[in-house]
Amino acid sequence: MIPQEIIRQKRNGATLSPADIDAFIGALGRGELAESQIGAFAMAVWFRGMTREETVALTLAMARSGDTLSWDGIGRPVADKHSTGGVGDNVSLMLAPIAAACGLAVPMISGRGLGHTGGTLDKLESIPGYGITPDAARFRKVVEEVGCAIIGQTGALAPADGKLYAVRDVTATVDSVPLITASILSKKLAAGLETLVLDVKIGSGAFMTSQEEAETLARSLVEVANGGGVKTSALITDMNQPLADAAGNVVELQNCLDFLNGNKAGTRLETVVLAFASEMLMQAGIAANVAEAEGRAREALTSGKAADIFGRMVHALGGPEDLLEHPDRHLVSAPVRKPVLAAADGWLGGCDARGIGVSVIDLGGGRRRPQDKIDHRVGFSDILPLGTKVSKGDRIATVHAADEASAEKAVADLSANYRLVDEAPAASPVIIGRI
Repeated sequence: MIPQEIIRQKRNGATLSPADIDAFIGALGRGELAESQIGAFAMAVWFRGMTREETVALTLAMARSGDTLSWDGIGRPVADKHSTGGVGDNVSLMLAPIAAACGLAVPMISGRGLGHTGGTLDKLESIPGYGITPDAARFRKVVEEVGCAIIGQTGALAPADGKLYAVRDVTATVDSVPLITASILSKKLAAGLETLVLDVKIGSGAFMTSQEEAETLARSLVEVANGGGVKTSALITDMNQPLADAAGNVVELQNCLDFLNGNKAGTRLETVVLAFASEMLMQAGIAANVAEAEGRAREALTSGKAADIFGRMVHALGGPEDLLEHPDRHLVSAPVRKPVLAAADGWLGGCDARGIGVSVIDLGGGRRRPQDKIDHRVGFSDILPLGTKVSKGDRIATVHAADEASAEKAVADLSANYRLVDEAPAASPVIIGRI
């Protein structure tokens, strides 16, 4: 196999054979390709696309590039959820323990931030001691005993995807349907799932900015996953504003703890979390309809069962035992906090959610290069939802920064990001469609 020949063929618009794709991904997984070759392949796919057959071949090759997991004998339906990425999207942190409290086994393999979007693993690494790469035996033990475990890819699980994932982040090739499909599903197929629910984001803070793009990606994911033997559906959700009222790592982790403690009822975030919990329960056959499924999920949340499972998961993976009870003992805060104030009276009529994600990166809370270290402390909290009526001088968000200069810049950026209008804007749904 000559890597540059495969790159040339795809660059020129040829359809790659499964054998060529398998050979290229095999070499990638073994570390035999230069980063420039990986980036060139990703860019060729971005421009030329892939057929459904090529995408299936790419997904299966990446899933086979390392170990695969088996959950025989676990005694629960094995289910998971994955998001295509957004701003303030910390759904997985609450969803996994809710689903586990309802009787599912949730071996959730998550990723780091991509582009302007936050990463579940980066948020979990805000917790001191939390081990995101346990060995297979410990991973299984935690899922068996707790019900869920949220971890990252180990070097042995879909290693080709991990290497391609890092290069995509810094080569402007994130928003490619075949690459997104293969990246997400290779991990899920390798994880031995029975069912999967996908959150395909649409809007200014998503990689898919139109209904057509989102539906195209959702269909690609659902068809390829079902073709790979995993019962899969997708919900299309709005990402024209941050989903949580926080964007960053520690601040979103704190938001998760507040949610599990019952302090985020009635929010768009709660709507999305309960919708995905319901979908997971129905797919697994635990609930017969939406009303029953949502009732079970809501009871797991309000009873404190989900919070208990989250705390047990954190401790089982090396984190502190009392995180929920005493987060201030363990979560490090940014040294500078500044309010972002409304410049005039009006309603919050719109924002650029992507711009908010970029501002988090500017604060140091995201990566420009794969090797960059992030500052988990920084970000935004207290973000008001669109449609909120404000008076001049009201707080619309709080900046968490490492120093005064970056705080001042973030305040200015966020102030410029929001559009004030004279009349209350029409409410927009957060769940847009289902595939």
